[in-house]
Amino acid sequence: MTELADAEEFRRRRDWSAAYDAFASLSDRTPSVVEGQAEAAWWLGRTDESIRLYTEAYRGYPEPAEGAAHVAVLLSIHTRLLGEASQSAGWVGRAQRILDQLPESAAHGYPLYLGTAGLMGGDLHDAEASAHRLQDLGRRHDDPTLVALGVYFEGRVRIRQARVAEGLALLDEAMVAALSDDLGPLWTGAIYCGLMDACNELRDLRRASEWTEATRRWSEPLPLASLFPGICRVHRAQNLQRRGAWEEAEQEALGACQDMVGIDVFAVADAYYEVGEVRRLRGDLDGAEQAYTQAHDYGRDPQPGMPLLRLAQGRIPQASASIAAALASHTGSRLERAPLMAAQVDIALAAGDVDTADSAADELTTIAETFDSVGLRAEAHRCRGAVAIAAGRTVESLGALRLAFNAWRELDVPFEAARTRLLLARALAELGDADGAAREEAAAQACFDKLGVTVPREATTAGLTARELEVIRLLASGKSNRAIADELVLSPKTVARHLSNIFAKTGTTSRSAATAFAYDHGLMGRTTHV
Repeated sequence: MTELADAEEFRRRRDWSAAYDAFASLSDRTPSVVEGQAEAAWWLGRTDESIRLYTEAYRGYPEPAEGAAHVAVLLSIHTRLLGEASQSAGWVGRAQRILDQLPESAAHGYPLYLGTAGLMGGDLHDAEASAHRLQDLGRRHDDPTLVALGVYFEGRVRIRQARVAEGLALLDEAMVAALSDDLGPLWTGAIYCGLMDACNELRDLRRASEWTEATRRWSEPLPLASLFPGICRVHRAQNLQRRGAWEEAEQEALGACQDMVGIDVFAVADAYYEVGEVRRLRGDLDGAEQAYTQAHDYGRDPQPGMPLLRLAQGRIPQASASIAAALASHTGSRLERAPLMAAQVDIALAAGDVDTADSAADELTTIAETFDSVGLRAEAHRCRGAVAIAAGRTVESLGALRLAFNAWRELDVPFEAARTRLLLARALAELGDADGAAREEAAAQACFDKLGVTVPREATTAGLTARELEVIRLLASGKSNRAIADELVLSPKTVARHLSNIFAKTGTTSRSAATAFAYDHGLMGRTTHV
């Protein structure tokens, strides 16, 4: 074999270290040789060097040449991953200008891929037509990568059109093709990332876990400090977080934060956001704030994590303002809006604004039913149950909360199941079933203990005195002012004064809102913020 043939064989086997050395050692620096070294450098995590080499290869191709267009598309993708939007647009413009001068070929499909991605946030009819053109180009020019990319985009369009079963079937089809080694590794990773976005939007936790594990195996030969192993780490952290393996989830996300700097700014932002989510749920509120801030520094608006953090801190007006601003400025799909609506329910209830919470729960329920999502239905049932309690429809709440608990348990999401159990405890207490409430609360607490949920004292008590804590716990258990006065051997007037102080310190304006605050901030014995 010649030295060039050796280099190409290393490239075919994806032995990127050997490929890099082999291409670098070749004395004949043709554009294709420089491009081969650039590709190897990119997979080894040497992004700046890769972009420099790709630029050198581009300049070496005559124009118009398909090779130059191909390299320009790669430079568009790689500069975008670094957050260089203007450079990315410039390179795809160059690719299209070159291809406009050439007869149609498979090369014309790759700028079309980038254009289709841009259409997904707008006109779905145009996006669908573009996806079909990708498939047609791929079949006519015998390019399985274009076919798989077109099938993937058609699947995403179907999901956005609420034809979820069709969409997921197409995504699975594209992913099977991606992992078959018939596609280039860059495009396999692109399809995987898009599939995971769809799974997360739909709360399709099982499919997310299965495909993340399959892609992790596929990417094992790659250096950790390269694009797709890092992205897999972010998605694995999300899956671990949902299953309650929080320590492992945080370590995976932190590893991605470190490895992906200089490779993919979006992955770094998502990793820091995931760190913030884990820390918020565990009760490390200062750590969560730091991680959300870092996510924002890398370009991700930390929603709905930041307003939920303000809620956990007892800063209810700030939480309300933050989630309202997020909803007002949201321009994404209905699926992307769903987590904001769930957060709006929790925050509005803590503020005593039952009407706003009710409206948000209605919208979330509609989204869940429209897109036939088990995970979104579980969230919607929990929100409907919480609103029913706050509105005084406690009996009605039990059915919704039981449905939510059963769904979370079946999906193996222990934190959300325990959270729902606390709401059940509250509902049962208000209905006079003290034994049932105690059982649900004990089960929830056992889960929180297992998960290692902790909250700083000042975040939990909201500055309430020991006596005020006694009063709010009795209030939350369904007792009247007279019953509280009798139990604590106080006058009704003193109880009323304590309640006035409680309302002021917790930012609530009603008994139902104060009750929600007590449960949500772990004031019912040893329970913690949920």
